[in-house]
Amino acid sequence: MKELRTEIEIAASANRVCATLTDFSSFPVWNPFIRRVDGELRVGARLVIRLQLPNARSMTFRPRVLRVERGRQLRWRGHLLVPGLFDGEHIFAIEPLGAGRARFIQREIFTGLLVPLFARRLDTLKARAEGV
Repeated sequence: MKELRTEIEIAASANRVCATLTDFSSFPVWNPFIRRVDGELRVGARLVIRLQLPNARSMTFRPRVLRVERGRQLRWRGHLLVPGLFDGEHIFAIEPLGAGRARFIQREIFTGLLVPLFARRLDTLKARAEGV
């Protein structure tokens, strides 16, 4: 398992952050890599997400919604080709901080057979860069 995590404090209420996050039509405004999100925001539903990375072809993936807690958390999981090969669970968490402020946390947890291969590549890069 490998995990990526970022967080930021936002001068807006948790409900406002949640409303912005779940307004799928505005995703491209604040997230330039996600060009489009379609689907119903309910547990078990499939979303259709179109990604466009810089200097790369666009790709579409269809994650399943795992959790929807209004004002608190949105979670989905997608797969590369088949489940268990390279899976990514994306978590958007919102923590109210009081006085119209919230902490937004974004995590991606990678699991599957290919994860160790990617991890070894990072170890190899580290060793090469450090001159070991």
